[in-house]
Amino acid sequence: NLPFTHSSSSLCQTIVEACQGEMKCFNHYGGYLCLPRSASVISAPEPSSQSVAILPVESNEAFSPCPVGYDAQGEGCVDMDECVLDLHDCQPSQQCVNTVGTYSCQCPDGYSKIGIECVDIDECRYRYCQHRCVNVPGSFSCECEPGFQLAGNNRSCVDVNECEMGAPCQQKCYNTYGTFLCRCEPGYELGPDGHSCNDVDECSYSSYMCQFQCVNDPGRFSCICPEGYQLQGTRLCQDVNECETDIDQCGEGQTCINIHGGYQCTDSNRCREPYVLTRALLSDNRCVCPVIKPECRDLPFSIVHRYMSITSERSVPSDIFQIQATRIYPGVYNTFRIRSGDHNGEFYIRQMNNFSAVLVLDRAVTGPIEYTLDLEMVSVNPLISYQTSSALRLSVFVGPYTF
Repeated sequence: NLPFTHSSSSLCQTIVEACQGEMKCFNHYGGYLCLPRSASVISAPEPSSQSVAILPVESNEAFSPCPVGYDAQGEGCVDMDECVLDLHDCQPSQQCVNTVGTYSCQCPDGYSKIGIECVDIDECRYRYCQHRCVNVPGSFSCECEPGFQLAGNNRSCVDVNECEMGAPCQQKCYNTYGTFLCRCEPGYELGPDGHSCNDVDECSYSSYMCQFQCVNDPGRFSCICPEGYQLQGTRLCQDVNECETDIDQCGEGQTCINIHGGYQCTDSNRCREPYVLTRALLSDNRCVCPVIKPECRDLPFSIVHRYMSITSERSVPSDIFQIQATRIYPGVYNTFRIRSGDHNGEFYIRQMNNFSAVLVLDRAVTGPIEYTLDLEMVSVNPLISYQTSSALRLSVFVGPYTF
């Protein structure tokens, strides 16, 4: 039989060596018990009950009056930290978390517990990323399509302004959603690589870019004119009137005649024998053949000098000069003709009426060349059997160009 002693206080603490040997002292209602260290004590449900059941435990472990997960400390029981004491069965990949009276095995972030194992969570299935999702063990990362970059939340994608980040455009850069465009200055065209700009040779596009000659420059072109012409606008050439700009080199006693692409210096008095210059008609540049000279009988009574200039390759037939009688006499019939001139049929006279006619260019001519034509008007009065004639000596200068 086990010794049993009644006491109203905690006798195990007040009695020195209450139990001897391998016996352990247990406080009980009204006293204490000396029991083997391997024994467990179950108290009666009512405080007044004095019955005690003594159950032998066949174990080599030390006797503990506390529930599982608790450890006896003094008169009470305190929670046991199984994680610190390594009394858990968590997997190496799991984290032991102590709880009141027990513990739990938890998986790290990015894993879910299936059975006793931790399995990686495929976050990409939940579409956390705006563009592309890359799953990695325990986590995931978002990636953006070319032309975009991750926003501050590491999930959304925002457009990249490549023009501000060193886009390889040689001249102009325009940012667009997800990409960029390269453009060139006027006079350049985008190369096959989409980045570089190559000069456009405008002169090779058309022979009509310039009236005379086109000169290609980087990014542009310019037109130039031949000597004796000046640029009008950007493409056309206009003849320079050297006689009006005082750049001619005609001497004293000469008259400057402007022609296409240049000028001619002629003598102010162009009368040749047997013609003489009439002083009264000096301003008219008229030469008269005196009737007292026998050789004047078969020549026009007067010759007036005129000058004109036309361009090369002029469209034909073309009216180029009009002849008109200065005086009309009753009963006089006038006939117009080309009296002389080496023109090989390039010109002819078309009479308009009794007092006027037109010189017609019949065949295209290419300059520079000069024609001198004596255009004669023969006047006949049949009533008095009178006939006379006058001539206009026309110098026609054909310029070297079509302008």
